[in-house]
Amino acid sequence: MNEVSTIAELVTAVRQHIPNVVVIDDGSTDNTSFLAKGAGAEVIRHESPRGKGAALKTGWEHARRSGFEWVLTLDGDGQHWAGDIPAFLEVAERCEPELIVGNRMDNPAGMPWLRRNVNRWMSQRISNLAGLRLPDSQCGFRLMKLKAWSKLSLTATRFEIESDVLLGFAARGYSIEFVPIQVIYKSERSKIHPVRDTIRWFRWWRQAREQMSGRPARQALPKRVIAIPPEADERG
Repeated sequence: MNEVSTIAELVTAVRQHIPNVVVIDDGSTDNTSFLAKGAGAEVIRHESPRGKGAALKTGWEHARRSGFEWVLTLDGDGQHWAGDIPAFLEVAERCEPELIVGNRMDNPAGMPWLRRNVNRWMSQRISNLAGLRLPDSQCGFRLMKLKAWSKLSLTATRFEIESDVLLGFAARGYSIEFVPIQVIYKSERSKIHPVRDTIRWFRWWRQAREQMSGRPARQALPKRVIAIPPEADERG
């Protein structure tokens, strides 16, 4: 929500690699939508904030109905570098996985200490449950095959969405690849609420453990790709 300081620059940078960009405006009260449109993005607006997970689902469903086969997601606050996009596309062409996730943890020096260690702790929990090494479970910079996504039963509507998607792909035995990305943290304030969102994550985690009945087995080049920078609020 309210990414007026970053959204236009982000859309412009992403369109250098992918022409189709959609911004999900999750109840902003500033000029985010106006600037995103001016930079060449299609904008879908939630009139009131629904949360990051809900914003992403809106974008994914829009992409699927529009006939796209793949969707690239990145955060609207500028922490993801558009220059990393070609690496995702190269992995998609070479390995043909269902999901490609950005990995900040090979060189996490730029991440705040708390985020770095919380991410490692969460990633280890999810890796243990999935039976796979998932080095960066919380990164929102991802390239996803929409046909595979459409078969998942996702319940998360807020910041636990990254965990929910990753475990859902792993549980179905879909191929997951990680690609190193740059870490960009400036002076922006995290939208994650340390208490409320932690409680939500643990609630999700408890449900996920109950639903997992066994360990999954590991098992084309995108014809059309749409990029969606979600711009979500977590006040609710």
